[in-house]
Amino acid sequence: MDICILGAGPGGATAALHLANAGQPCLLLDRATFPRDKTCGDALSGKVINELRRIDANLPARLAASAEQVPCWGISFFAPNGRPVEVPFRANYNPTAEPAPGHVAKRLDFDNLLIEQVRQRPEIDFREGVDVARHERLPDGRWQLFAADGTLVATPRLLLIANGAQSAQARQIGGHVLEPAHHSAGLRTYYEGVTGMHPHGFIELHFLKEFLPGYLWIFPLPNGQANVGVGMRTDKVSAKKINLRARLDEILTTHPSFKNRFAQAQRLGPVRGMGLPLGSKRRSLSGAGYLLLGDAGSLIDPFTGEGISHAMVSGRHAADWAARAVQTQNFTADFLKGYDAAVYNRLWQELRLSRAMQRLLAYPWLFNFVANRAVRNPTLAQTLTNMFLDLDLREQLRRPGFYLKMMFGR
Repeated sequence: MDICILGAGPGGATAALHLANAGQPCLLLDRATFPRDKTCGDALSGKVINELRRIDANLPARLAASAEQVPCWGISFFAPNGRPVEVPFRANYNPTAEPAPGHVAKRLDFDNLLIEQVRQRPEIDFREGVDVARHERLPDGRWQLFAADGTLVATPRLLLIANGAQSAQARQIGGHVLEPAHHSAGLRTYYEGVTGMHPHGFIELHFLKEFLPGYLWIFPLPNGQANVGVGMRTDKVSAKKINLRARLDEILTTHPSFKNRFAQAQRLGPVRGMGLPLGSKRRSLSGAGYLLLGDAGSLIDPFTGEGISHAMVSGRHAADWAARAVQTQNFTADFLKGYDAAVYNRLWQELRLSRAMQRLLAYPWLFNFVANRAVRNPTLAQTLTNMFLDLDLREQLRRPGFYLKMMFGR
């Protein structure tokens, strides 16, 4: 088979399903057996819903009907001084009369929703429990993929590398290395009984001074559960010598914003760590005979930490360029650069602005100032809502004039 996809998470599964929709067979490999857990924040933005719709128009409704999700109508940003700024995903939304623009669902359940679609497609040869431990490139350009016991797994012409942030192939083939200034360390755990959750499922991002540039999150889940975690840029973790695990426990039990909310809460299972390669730097996503997708391509939003939708966007474009490569039998690095252009044409402006917003976190007083003004000024609060949704408006956050106008305007 010409196309092999490593990793059946959102990026790999999306690529496989788009290839199937185009009538192009592929091999999809994952070392896990589904359903399986994945350490993540579990938030599914409106971009995820749009990508689901591109795979199958019925998938968003299928997700919304699932008991394993909660509808999410916006984000509550908490400034370092504790002031909240609520940013609905839609202005003047009505939770009883329209479908939710976002959801929160455990990756165990969301990823399996996609895998259920994969299992139904004869074009996809899906193999679970297969760990590709070694690879070689043959003189004719084909890849040889070997399991840990030396068994030959496949000999594809094109590799779609979608096996996550710790991908050995992203390092060995794609040349991506961990750069602490463009990487985040994260922790995630689950709780039951956290109080004070938003009635419309808003996810919470708390920009505490202790974790800047980064944040503590609380995301609502079904059955009274919550995904709770923290992410902070890796270079800052090292520079400040922060033990994230100990600091998270301390803040949840002693910080005025959390101690009462977590007083009766029960932790469900262990605290799990994750590494997040951020899309704050433009990297090569392709080369001769391979494409990098999602976290393996370092495409995580540097401000919000969102990675699922970016993985799905890259999966869609990877399927397009993989099908073109097979059709033309052109697997050269020059040809596959078209994939890089397509992905960054869709994501780079957003990633660039998120990087700028991440830099603003070096000035907590500025975040506090904006939050204080927004609480007293509904028009400003609405402007911030629109900024989150509109990239052209978000560009204003990078301009000093925006803050001068805010300071001296009404």
